[in-house]
Amino acid sequence: MQTNESSTANIGLTTKEAEKKIQQYGKNVVNEKQLSPVMLLLRKFWGVIPWMLEIAIIIDLILGRWVEGSMIGGLLVANVLMGFAQEKRAKEALRLLRQKLSVNVRVRRDGRWQILPAANIVPNDQVYLRVGDIVPADIRIIKGTLSVDQSQLTGESLPVESHDESIIYAGSIIRRGEATGVVTATGTHTYYGKTAELVRLADAPRRLELLVVKVASYLGSVVIILAVTALVVMIIRGTPLSQMLPFGMMLLVTSVPVALPMMFTMTAALGARMLADKGILVTRLSAIEDAASMDVLCLDKTGTLTENQLAVTKVKSFTSKSSDEIIRLATIASDEATQDPIDLAFIQAANGLKLLINLSQRLSFNPFDPTSKRSEASIRDNGQIVHIVKGEPSILAELTHTPWEKIKADIVELSSDGSRVLAVASGKDSEFTLVGLVALSDTPRTDSAALITNLKNRGIRVVLITGDGEATGRAIAAKVGITGAVAPHGIIGKNMNPEDLLRFNIFTQVFPQDKFSLVQALQQAGHIVGMTGDGVNDAPALRQADVGIAVASATDVAKAAASLVLTRPGISEIVMAIDGSRKIFQRMKNFVLTMVSMKLSTPIFFALGVILFSAFVLTPLQIVILMLLGNFVTMSVSMDQVTPSPKPDKWKIRPLMTAGGGLAILSISLNGAVFWVAMNILRLGVAQTQTLVFFWLVIGSGQALLYITRGRGYFWEKPYPGRMHLMITLIEVGLIILFATQGWLMAAIPLWLVGSLLMLVFVFLIVADTLKITLTRLTERTVESLNQGQMKV
Repeated sequence: MQTNESSTANIGLTTKEAEKKIQQYGKNVVNEKQLSPVMLLLRKFWGVIPWMLEIAIIIDLILGRWVEGSMIGGLLVANVLMGFAQEKRAKEALRLLRQKLSVNVRVRRDGRWQILPAANIVPNDQVYLRVGDIVPADIRIIKGTLSVDQSQLTGESLPVESHDESIIYAGSIIRRGEATGVVTATGTHTYYGKTAELVRLADAPRRLELLVVKVASYLGSVVIILAVTALVVMIIRGTPLSQMLPFGMMLLVTSVPVALPMMFTMTAALGARMLADKGILVTRLSAIEDAASMDVLCLDKTGTLTENQLAVTKVKSFTSKSSDEIIRLATIASDEATQDPIDLAFIQAANGLKLLINLSQRLSFNPFDPTSKRSEASIRDNGQIVHIVKGEPSILAELTHTPWEKIKADIVELSSDGSRVLAVASGKDSEFTLVGLVALSDTPRTDSAALITNLKNRGIRVVLITGDGEATGRAIAAKVGITGAVAPHGIIGKNMNPEDLLRFNIFTQVFPQDKFSLVQALQQAGHIVGMTGDGVNDAPALRQADVGIAVASATDVAKAAASLVLTRPGISEIVMAIDGSRKIFQRMKNFVLTMVSMKLSTPIFFALGVILFSAFVLTPLQIVILMLLGNFVTMSVSMDQVTPSPKPDKWKIRPLMTAGGGLAILSISLNGAVFWVAMNILRLGVAQTQTLVFFWLVIGSGQALLYITRGRGYFWEKPYPGRMHLMITLIEVGLIILFATQGWLMAAIPLWLVGSLLMLVFVFLIVADTLKITLTRLTERTVESLNQGQMKV
């Protein structure tokens, strides 16, 4: 422990005292342990794709083909280094985002309560903790009772009850209760030293790893068939084994999607930075893919669709007590230190009415609990102990044995404009009387209606979730533009049919566990589900959702559970997050389509060259250069300008493989035609023919395919290529023209042949673009028809 409590513990520290302690003890942070760069680099040589290249290297070295083995080794090392650099940049981007996702804490400084970053608290600071907070340091409770979840620290699943003089540790979570405490240790001096782990950011997405393996398996199966066929032909022709095995390895090397994992990581990392600039923090890269695919978004009413700034508007009394007296009782069951919007609304109303309330005279206070939906306090009045409860009307009606029908009409009337209605009860011992109802107005955000419209226009179904009654839920839904049926109370449960839930767009009187169950049921029905929220009661649903979105005012637990965190007031950034994610997803799809087309056309062309022409169409050096150029140039796709899909987008491997296969067939035909013309009409030698074919593969099967696959429409339509995309194209084409015409690393060819191939590229672009559009639309319609048929069955 750093220090024991001092005389300042009961009144808090001054700013000057805190600054001195920061100089003495340092910031309340812990540096995170990381693997060494060497270990991270070595891991890049382990995996399905590196193994394929490593096998090729070993076979070449066994056969004594040192040049080819060195070339493939250089290719492997180059891609590993590029991948390592991109992953390092991605982690650095996430680290910077993590700094913005700071945990805040209520601290008493200079005699008043204020909210400060957890990194700035010091020993002897007086802090206030409530349900949903992450404990920012080791703290000794001096007043109050807490239920503390220490499972992330100890592995113990049951919460620990903590009260006066108990020590709670940094990194644990407050599940229930509220309390004041004094900081006893910070940073590396805390018992577990886990402050840096308060918010965890996920690593590279597992779903994309599976996609890489799936695409590689498709390509690998094609190459195996080709290799076997070509080797059989060479055996029949009596080709020496020393030429057969290296050829097989070259087929393997050219078919490996080496750049695919790196491309996904780089695209997602760049996208995360772009979203951060717009006020959206991405806590796991896979959330970008999920946000692009999301087709259902569950919106929590309070704090998301509404301002969460409540004000008392109406009071209904059921006894002789006046409206002022009902507000006074409700204020006694409130506390400013909680910073709870409901408590603050009653305190503000009491101050406005100049009601004299001395909260220090309370005998006990139990803050609002999302599970019990009530708060409670006790005072001594004329020598007797009086208990006061405020909370959900249905809960207090049951507590006071008040028939629901007696108060139903009043609740409907008070909530008809969307106001939230709370009940107030008081009594001695266990005998409570319902004294009145209070309406609190929580107006919708100014951008809520526009958000709903924009979400619907993007093909996303919007579901409203609220703990309020049906009348309030209907009123708020009508104001923001959410239409549809209201779900019957209690429909969310263990025996619910997920398909039945799809009939409703408004869910009222929802408990915290219901939100989790609703999200899970929608996922079981086959939907990619998003969930917004701000409170601790939203955290389980935020974690369960494919896309958990925490608003700017959310609790620390909600932010830690979410995959996207909004840092600016308002919710319009949700649309920006969706559009941004769909753009990133589109870049990934464009890259996959380009890569599939290249990885199918090039190996098949090499194999057909052996089978049909008994010739190696390229030298080993040209093959390696071709692969290096291809991997480098396709990186520009991660920064290209694209148009996001107008509806939720998902990975559809069959349409991608079909479109890529169609483009590959066209590309192979042109490749073969260029090779045949060079050999039989132009009568070029073998070396010059290989240069001509190499040049064509770079600008035709390479650059042309990039422009064909970068958009859904024709290559001359918007969006136009990005500046980086165009610059890399010009640099590569210029260099290849120099290499081919000057005879660098290959035999020289005349400039007029280069010009002829450049003209042929434009013909290829138009024909291939038309084929791409036709095949993509045809296969997507076929897949949709099959899916609809399976759903009917």
